[in-house]
Amino acid sequence: MPVVETSNLQKSFGDHRVLDGVDISVAEGTVFALLGPNGAGKTTVVNILSTLVRADGGSASVAGHDVAREPVAVRAAISVTGQFSAVDALLTGRENLTMMARLSRVPRHEIGAVVEKALARFDLVDAADRRSGSYSGGMARRLDIAISMLAMPRVLFLDEPTTGLDPRSRQGVWEFVRELVGEGVTVFLTTQYLEEADRLADRIALLDGGRIVADDAPAALKRLVGSDIVEATFADGRVACYPTDGSLDDIKRTILGLEDATHVTVRNPSLDDVFLTLTGKSPKQVTGKVAA
Repeated sequence: MPVVETSNLQKSFGDHRVLDGVDISVAEGTVFALLGPNGAGKTTVVNILSTLVRADGGSASVAGHDVAREPVAVRAAISVTGQFSAVDALLTGRENLTMMARLSRVPRHEIGAVVEKALARFDLVDAADRRSGSYSGGMARRLDIAISMLAMPRVLFLDEPTTGLDPRSRQGVWEFVRELVGEGVTVFLTTQYLEEADRLADRIALLDGGRIVADDAPAALKRLVGSDIVEATFADGRVACYPTDGSLDDIKRTILGLEDATHVTVRNPSLDDVFLTLTGKSPKQVTGKVAA
């Protein structure tokens, strides 16, 4: 049985239909990435699955429990890191972790070791006894993620977890996600960074117009847009991409038709190309950021 599953999930806010029949199935012990244009409803899906928002229609289950009928059981099986830091600015990093370890019912005799391991894993040892209100944005984000990992949930929801982190901190989060999956945790990820999804996810679903328009392994999604991409740069700075079937003849024909181009390269398809093909939007329009 899938550890996370939705069927015909629907949600509206006023007259705006955000989710219009979303079907998702996530296998246990994998990383599933939900991507889509800004405002597509990714966070709404996470909020429904984590019992924070009720769906208007359809069904959803997490860890074998119906989200609407068994919210307490769902909450016992999950942990959530949202888009914004939820640490207590008046407490130190160590105090934040200790408090959440107690609330997460970590055995009392294990709390000290669990907290120290979390501080070390997220490079917070030197700042452990400073008030978290004095932390930089990246440090506060690392503490927030560390807190969500304390109870070793069966399903971990990460809603844009590395937004605002520097490349080194982002790499650290990626490594820890891989460790968690190796220990059997299922990770449900939304992200602004296409590279992040490409590196981490076993499957990627693209949400657009309230529906899932693609759902497959990253390599399979890239094959949707052709075998090779001819990328041309023009004198006015415009960059255009042209899918090909990968054959030498097709690549040659495409390049010969680009007489006005100042620079031409041939490359493998990327998730950027998938977004452009399936949503009609460029990566900047989709994410607001270029993958770091």
